This record gives sequence, structure tokens and C-alpha cells, in this order.
Amino acid sequence: MTIFYDNSSENHVENEEEQSFTFIDLFAGAGGFAEGFYQEGYKALSHIEFDKYACDTLRHRMKHYGYDNEEIQHGVLCEDITSKDIIEKIDKSVKDYDVDVIIGGPPCQSFSSQGKARDPNSMKCDPRNYLYESYLKILNHYQPKFFAFENVTGLLSTEINGKKIIKTIMKDMKKNYNIVEERSEIVLNSSDFGIPQERKRVIIIGVRKNIDIHPKEIYKDLEDIAINEPKVTVQDALADLPKLKAGEGEDCINFTPKKTSEYLKKIRSEKYKKLHHHVARNHNDLDKKRYKLMSKHNWTLGELYDKKPELVHPKRRVFNNSYVVQKFDMPSKTIIAHLYKDGNQFIHPDHTQERTFTPREAARCQSFPDDFVFPCSKTQQYKQIGNAVPPLLAKTIASVLKKYLTQLA
Repeated sequence: MTIFYDNSSENHVENEEEQSFTFIDLFAGAGGFAEGFYQEGYKALSHIEFDKYACDTLRHRMKHYGYDNEEIQHGVLCEDITSKDIIEKIDKSVKDYDVDVIIGGPPCQSFSSQGKARDPNSMKCDPRNYLYESYLKILNHYQPKFFAFENVTGLLSTEINGKKIIKTIMKDMKKNYNIVEERSEIVLNSSDFGIPQERKRVIIIGVRKNIDIHPKEIYKDLEDIAINEPKVTVQDALADLPKLKAGEGEDCINFTPKKTSEYLKKIRSEKYKKLHHHVARNHNDLDKKRYKLMSKHNWTLGELYDKKPELVHPKRRVFNNSYVVQKFDMPSKTIIAHLYKDGNQFIHPDHTQERTFTPREAARCQSFPDDFVFPCSKTQQYKQIGNAVPPLLAKTIASVLKKYLTQLA
């Protein structure tokens, strides 16, 4: 029996005839990558995630998709993936299933340009640099037909002891899998796939060597999909949401949108009558003035300082580039986990609201469905949303892999 998401309904649909493919989700986070596979009808065998708040979100989503309590208990492993007995623990949830796909990507902070800039050693001593080894250990144990590995583009330039880490990772991947190594093919931008966000990420898709499918065919399918996807803007994503001032909003309200867009039809069922996490941060009066003037006049922070010197931040050097207005007629900039600290890089384009993005607005730009609930604090919501793989990008990857899995079945 397959349980999959029916986008026209709040309910889940059981389909005895459709082939049920399986996946393991490593470094699962809140489940953005998994969400795309859920929506394409895959069965989750195991999510491995260290953060307890993200594990709560994963469990909540499994319940949404109709998994029973035992499946949820064994299906979310809130564990350190480097544990010696991690495979034995995963085995308890995999049971006798064949694993079709492994997805996920190690935490990216140590590979990101921002992380390197903040660390005096450019993150070279960060133990997260080696978490990919756990991914490969589990991959080579289960040897699924396909894998999808995601990370920031900084991974391609990171060097450890004078050697590019991506070369080591790819060498290990190629022991059992065929992959594509060209940057031009493996770097995907979410905005090319109907997502209202500029987000470039490395996506390495591997095909087990005994399968007569070249990964270039998969990337060609992804390219063909991207060519036909229209650009989606912040306006498309946020236009229907209730206006809020700083500090306003409730974590869950009854809600029937008065506007829609082709994008919103993909992430919100007409029958869904709730709105979650649309809660605005409190801001001080000076920030509200900055937000209002910058969004009203489409000013950069530098232009604001030139025209309104009384609004120069006392820590100007620290905040020199950190106030950015998102534009209604463009995709948003990359949604980042730093949102949990402040939202200054995500100033709402409507100057009358004088605020930064709510968690739901960030989730909309990440392509999370509106019925995706983050059962945690607002701080954790921002973190989980910013660290996620956009579900609609994951759904596209899942759909292409499903085509090939169906051929192999």
C-alpha cells in the first residue's frame, strides 16, 4: 500500500496499484528533502537527524502522511549519525525492504562562504567537514539504486590540507556509483524549478553501477523540466497572506485566501482552512523606520544612510550589508538559517508592514506546503526552514527518479 499526498485535499490517498518506492533520509533536518519524496508517493523507511526539535517536526509530518505510531517511532532516529551502531539502528526500521533511494546532505555550515568568513581557520578544523563519511558509510552498506546528495556550492571549493574535499567525496562515491562531476550540471538553482527563491545548491545524483542508466540522463530530464518552469516571485508566494505589523500574528488561525496564484495552487489546497506560523517579530522603532523607508523607496542600506544619517546603525560595520528588502517582482534571496537570529536580510517589500519575514513567509519562499507544521518555537522554525532543501525541488528530483525506478521495477 502506498500513502501519498493529494494536493487537492487535506486527506491522504491510498493507492494499491501504484508502485511504492522507498527512501532513507540522512541529515534529515525538518524533512524538506523528504517532503518532495512523500509527495511523489515514496515510503519513508528511516529519517536520521541529531536535532531533537527537527525530529519532532519529522514525527509530526509522518503522522500527517498516515504513518502509524510504531512506524513513526522507528522511522525517526534522533541519533548521532557517527555512532558505531547507526546501521544496526537503521536496520530496525528498514526491516526487509529494499532501499530504492538515499537522500540527504551533511550540515553545510562548514562549507558555506559565510561560515568560512566567520571562522579564523576557515572551518578547516570543523568536525562537520567529515560527516560526509557517515553518508557514504550508510550509502555503501544499503547500496540503493539511486542517491541524491545535497550541499552548498562552497563544498566545491573547500580545501582540507591543500586538497579539495569534493574530489575525495566523489572518489568515494564512484566506488559503487556512476555520477556526474561537472559543476555546470550538478549545481541547481531552485528558482529554475518554479520556486520563488534564488538558491544554488550542489545536487549529486548517483546511479548504482550495475544499473544501465547514466546519471546524465537524469540531469537532462531535470534540465528539460526547468526550461518549462516560469519564474515565480515573492508576490506570487506572499500576496494572499494577512498584513501584519511588527509583533502581530498568531501561530495558527482559520484562513481562507482571497487571492491565489499558480504557485500557491501547488503548495496550498483550496480545502485547507488554516494558516500556521504567520507571526511577525517585534522590532525596535529605529528598525521599523529603516524597513519602511528602504522598502517604500527601494533603497539599499547605503542609500538609506546617505539620505537619512540619523538612521545609521551604531554598529555600522557589523550591519553594513545586512539590511535587504526583498522585491515583489523577483524571487527572494536564499532563505538562510540565520533568520533565527534576525530577519534584517528579509525585509518585507510592503512598506506599510514595517517588518521582516514571518516563518510562514520564509516557508512559502522555500516551497513548504501550507499544511506543513513546525511544532516548535519561532526560533527553531526559522532554523529548520532555512536549513531545508526546498520541497518542490525535492519533488522534481523524486519524480524523475520515480520514472527510472518504474522502468526498473
